[in-house]
Amino acid sequence: MAIGEQQTQEDEDSGSEFEPNVGWRHTLSKIKDDTTARFGLYVIAIVGTVAMVTTIDANLSTITFGRVENFTLAESVWYHPERHPDPGTTERRMPPFFVEGGSLEHPLGTDRNGRDYISRLVYGTRVSFFVGIVATGLGMIGGTIVGAVSGYYGGWVDDVLMRAVETLYAIPPLVLVIVFTVFVSGGDPDIIYAVFGVGIAFIPVFARLIRSRVLSVREMDYVEAARATGVKDRDILRRHVIPNSFAPVLVLATLQIGVTILIVAGLSFLGYGAQPPTPDWGEMLRISHQYMHSNPWMSIWPGLAILITIMGFNLFGDGLQDALDPRIK
Repeated sequence: MAIGEQQTQEDEDSGSEFEPNVGWRHTLSKIKDDTTARFGLYVIAIVGTVAMVTTIDANLSTITFGRVENFTLAESVWYHPERHPDPGTTERRMPPFFVEGGSLEHPLGTDRNGRDYISRLVYGTRVSFFVGIVATGLGMIGGTIVGAVSGYYGGWVDDVLMRAVETLYAIPPLVLVIVFTVFVSGGDPDIIYAVFGVGIAFIPVFARLIRSRVLSVREMDYVEAARATGVKDRDILRRHVIPNSFAPVLVLATLQIGVTILIVAGLSFLGYGAQPPTPDWGEMLRISHQYMHSNPWMSIWPGLAILITIMGFNLFGDGLQDALDPRIK
């Protein structure tokens, strides 16, 4: 074989083995190779599946047009998570089965009203999981729009928007959410108001991040070329600027979901989140803290559920950050 032909063959072989270090396939490959990120993804998948199933079961009457009662699956497996049992047929504040006085009939015990604790713990997943995702999504969308417009246009637009963002940023998120919830609900708090309150509180976090990215992306040659060809600013933002600035925002959103779950649990603990009898981990902590000495397990179970869920999102977020970092091969 001639030298030229050999060199050509080597180039073709190397080209066929070349894999670009960009794109969603490369990202998924790096996450797959990261043990901690993969573990976090497993936790998210399990919690998400439980949240989906329990949400469907809690709304069976609406889904089936009244043909099936809500919580049919719950009562066939455990017990109804919201209905109070007959006080004469159950024990209240029962410890878990492995503690003296416990029973396998209620593996994790019962609450102060005699309701099965494992049932309420499982069905509390739907509130924390979906509220965390929806509230973070609202903050991400709002912050992305504000930050991208501010960074792209600059000038007085940047000054006005960023001063408003910094004003919100100066207020502690929990205080802002409580004030928003009380003001909007008229003194009758609910988890829906808390979701919008948390979303608004997180707008500054995302806006500041994406603005810093847009300031550099807007000076790129492909953006200048798009302007020169007469592409509208709206289309440049949508097609070029935001997509090429979005990677750190996606990582922050994944990490922020854990923070949102913690904040929403804190709101429920203070009485501004999910209201009884809706099962919610924060509300379970609020009730159980009165019995820390007599039955500490009532606080341990929802605390562990919050810890494991937040850990899953944080581990996956760290892995996603490494996968999207071009400096890491």
